[in-house]
Amino acid sequence: QVQLVESGGGLVQAGGSLRLSCAASGRTSSSYDMGWFRQAPGKEREFVAAINRNSVITSYANSVKGRFTISRDTAKNTVYLQMNSLKPEDTAVYYCAVRTVPGKDYDYWGQGTQVTVSS
Repeated sequence: QVQLVESGGGLVQAGGSLRLSCAASGRTSSSYDMGWFRQAPGKEREFVAAINRNSVITSYANSVKGRFTISRDTAKNTVYLQMNSLKPEDTAVYYCAVRTVPGKDYDYWGQGTQVTVSS
């Protein structure tokens, strides 16, 4: 089992920045892929960013590319999402997730943290 706890969400004005953190505990391993997803009211959950198990490969949704940066601190079992130039459409609950088996679905999820961007 892997437990994930997100933090760092909040209310910010458009153009501002936030940094989300996701701390992993339990059966943690640096060999997991980790990702961030988000779900806005009335919409399906969508992919935001991911970092592979050796922190070499990152990927981003087109809507956040150039504004968000995903990173991880293996020693702290923590993954981060630095969000800059925030827009009202970034408002959502943000979830981190772990994929323990390469190529499979993400199998552990956090409880989410609310990000609200005011115009």
